[in-house]
Amino acid sequence: MRWIAKTLFAVTILGSLTSVTIANAAPKPTPFYLKAGDRVVFYGDSITDQRLYTTYIESYCVSRFPAGHFTFVHSGWGGDRVTGGGGGPVDTRLKRDVLAYHPTVVTICLGMNDGSYRGFDQGIFDTYVKGYRHILDTLIKELPGVRITLLTASAFDDVTRAPGFPGGYNATLVAYGEAVKSLGREYGLTVADTNGPLVGALARALSKDPSFASKVIPDRVHPGPGGHLVMASAVLKAWNAPTNVAKISLTASGKVTEASNTKVSQVMVKGDGIAFTANDFALPWPLDRSLQRNPDTAFVLGVTDIEQTLNAYTLKVSGLKAAKYKILVDGTEAAIVDRESLEAGLDLAGLDNLASSLQSQKLLSAIRKHNDIHFNRWRQVQITRGNDGLNPDATTLEKINLLDADEAKALSDESAIVAPTAHRYEVVPAG
Repeated sequence: MRWIAKTLFAVTILGSLTSVTIANAAPKPTPFYLKAGDRVVFYGDSITDQRLYTTYIESYCVSRFPAGHFTFVHSGWGGDRVTGGGGGPVDTRLKRDVLAYHPTVVTICLGMNDGSYRGFDQGIFDTYVKGYRHILDTLIKELPGVRITLLTASAFDDVTRAPGFPGGYNATLVAYGEAVKSLGREYGLTVADTNGPLVGALARALSKDPSFASKVIPDRVHPGPGGHLVMASAVLKAWNAPTNVAKISLTASGKVTEASNTKVSQVMVKGDGIAFTANDFALPWPLDRSLQRNPDTAFVLGVTDIEQTLNAYTLKVSGLKAAKYKILVDGTEAAIVDRESLEAGLDLAGLDNLASSLQSQKLLSAIRKHNDIHFNRWRQVQITRGNDGLNPDATTLEKINLLDADEAKALSDESAIVAPTAHRYEVVPAG
């Protein structure tokens, strides 16, 4: 009996040690939602048809994971409801615009039209929930293993302008969003609330600049680029998107104290400055911050945490002595900054003429090119007046094949653009 007691004591101690070890172990980071080789179809109404939040999601995923080999298909149709719309009944839409691409991931954004732009009506709501269930059941049956992300309907702007009726239409959309969340829990799906973040952005915009705030959703329904960026960010956060593009920290004496998602080499101290080579594993998210080209995006970035939470790309140099420094990349001046900014961590993503930022802007143009080709193939060639595009004739099929080849070439060009490139950085006194 004594040896049994000793054994039990040893097992108890071992179990306790194991528990302590597990309890103290750092939790593993939650992996990004997309997996290598995923094909994503964005399904929805006119807000998806704008091809803005969808393009921003695509550009983030491709720039942050250049070896991910993801592909994306934009299948939004203006006016759509859970029952279908201008693109045909929902079963036609699903068969032609989703199932035909054999996606591994589908996102759904419906609800703006489904509420009929009026106060909450139980009968209309029940139709929405029933129709949404039909979509989910169809996708799960026809695409075994598909991963589905549900987006709540984006916001109707009752913030910067007075509601058209008591309570406002966005209150109806919030109720529909709660139904989407409930369906997500029931089916075990990922849900991204796009309504709440947009309403929050509108409120902050109104507080900062009442005269400009209404431009975030110009017609109260369809967000501008800045509003779509908020929507994209909500989806990416629901997908556990990583915060950092890359982080580089050095001392003025040449010691590399951090190199996250990048490889730093050939560090040289140059007087009261420093030089190094960085080969980042990702590109900054291509965002248009220009007040001239895209003022609402720059405005939204100023009233949200999008940059800090999804596009952190920092260079930190400690121990410098001069008051101001030039940042040169491959011999070209990218910025002049003060010592304090470098000590705190300089936001490289905000430098439009940074080599990697220029590279990411080329990527964004390439993404838009392949999406334009696909849109023409789908909406101008495959589907014609009186033809739902489910059974194209030989002539149409030949045109489709040619456009598919053009898109494949555009995607190949895109892959070449996104390839990581080494750059030589110099931080030298500006005086």
